[in-house]
Amino acid sequence: MPAPQTEQSKHTPMMQQYLKIKGEHPNELVFYRMGDFYELFYEDAKKAAELLDITLTARGQSGGNPIPMAGIPYHSAENYIARLVRGGHSLAICEQIGDPATSKGPVERKVVRIVTPGTLSDEAFLEDRRDNLLAAIFSHKESFGIASLDISSGRFAVSELAGLEALQGELQRLRPAEILISEDFPYGEILEGFTGIRRQGPWLFEEDSAHRIITQQLQVKDLTGFGCEDLHLAICAAGCLLQYARETQRTALPHIRKLSRERREDAVILDATSRRNLEIDTNLMGGTQHTLAWVMDRTATAMGARELRRWLNRPLRDVETVKHRQQAVSALLDGFHYEPVHDLLKKVGDIERILSRVALRSARPRDLARLRDAFQALPELQGALKPVNSHHVVKLATTVGEYPELADLLERAIIENPPVVVRDGGVIAEGFDEELDDLRNISENAGQFLLDVETRERERTGISTLKVGYNRVHGYYIEISRAQSDQAPVDYIRRQTLKNAERFITPELKEFEDKALSAKSRALAREKGLYDDVLEAVAEQLAPLQDAAQALAELDVLSNFAERATSLRFTAPEFTDQPGFNVEESRHPVVEQLLSEPFVPNNLLMD
Repeated sequence: MPAPQTEQSKHTPMMQQYLKIKGEHPNELVFYRMGDFYELFYEDAKKAAELLDITLTARGQSGGNPIPMAGIPYHSAENYIARLVRGGHSLAICEQIGDPATSKGPVERKVVRIVTPGTLSDEAFLEDRRDNLLAAIFSHKESFGIASLDISSGRFAVSELAGLEALQGELQRLRPAEILISEDFPYGEILEGFTGIRRQGPWLFEEDSAHRIITQQLQVKDLTGFGCEDLHLAICAAGCLLQYARETQRTALPHIRKLSRERREDAVILDATSRRNLEIDTNLMGGTQHTLAWVMDRTATAMGARELRRWLNRPLRDVETVKHRQQAVSALLDGFHYEPVHDLLKKVGDIERILSRVALRSARPRDLARLRDAFQALPELQGALKPVNSHHVVKLATTVGEYPELADLLERAIIENPPVVVRDGGVIAEGFDEELDDLRNISENAGQFLLDVETRERERTGISTLKVGYNRVHGYYIEISRAQSDQAPVDYIRRQTLKNAERFITPELKEFEDKALSAKSRALAREKGLYDDVLEAVAEQLAPLQDAAQALAELDVLSNFAERATSLRFTAPEFTDQPGFNVEESRHPVVEQLLSEPFVPNNLLMD
């Protein structure tokens, strides 16, 4: 444990700073930035050394005992962070925000983000074809309000349930990466098998403040428009969840714009045992092979794959919605329209999660390059959808739209294959910004510029031994032998006298010096500013872009169904108003794929 407050004065100023930060984050592993490393101390260091198999060392003393310490290089931190969050652990990332050159005492540091299993947005930490959910549960007797949020996509939903069995089934469907419950939640045994359980103060579930937090986030006066105003338990859960998400991200969450109410009666009710035994997308061993999703998933995008899993895990009871989907699949099958649609969707990629990173201002250069490729593919995709004779597909295509201005901006701004991060530059394309191009030219072509000056000044002065050079102390100079120094033009300003030579500077060379000495840092700063401007331009259209991403994911699922219907010889069922179930020559979709011989079809009649 960190030293008590009364003992902190016994430590160095740096360790006092660490202990203060750790005291504010007692439940997280604090990654404390020191130069090129993240360091952990005390129990955090012991735990990290054990979990990550890294060396446990010591730094200084506390109460006469060495302070345990472990560290990881910052440039490879992502791999270590991913391992910790997959194990259900939370981390506080503490960065240096002060300038070491001007700091008196320890460099100023602060926690810039908290990484928890349920609040991940970086693709390095996420399974691309599964939702990564943060859930919160609030209970009253045996009634439950449950809220779920995928911060990597902005999907936010609530529901209310009666009974422990219903809660178990819902948790089995959602499989949240992290669950928030009140400190006095009385049904802890129902959460056995789940990692990332976080107990929160009961006051964080208070309804009035929860309602205020939710309406502020969604920018509405009340929740009537979302059909949630009467869900008192769910509102309590959702308010706690939103507050937790805000605290971990340390920023606004503009991509969370909608709240969906999931009614249990709208879908086929499956208890937890049935879900496990059906192996919808997870087999009994916890893997994904030989499941229904394993057979049915040939989606072109990761966001389509996630949408497919939502559909499979929550089969709708609304016949009209199902018929609209069937008609869309039939229209995509007609003339094999699904084939070009599927191929073009591959170029679109997972823009749903990219847009969330744009909203959180954590999008990386390659995210913007993927967005550029997606926007460039949209006109051709719209052309492929035009002959599809389906009102539902037309509606989705309209929602998708096209974004020629953003496509043009990203094409001009971002190089074809950008680096991973913007920090070291080389992201903004040449020709996009004149000032950046000039700074780069100064930095990259300084040698050639000096040769040109030297050649020109030799011709101008007639001094063939004139030299242009540079040293760290005096900067750039023109050197003339002492014997010829009286021939220096009037615009030459003496900078340094040597034993056998005089060194001068000219206004032109001084101007170049001022530019060149700071050109690289100024170029990086300019590039970062331009990158932020591009991010902002995309973020300004976040709402329609998110709607487009949702429509693209649904188009992906529908075209996937068309492909599966063709490849696996599936047919669409017909619905009647009469109760009953009649299947002729049925085949089990998973078992059939595992057999080395043809599956023997069989009939089933239930009335």
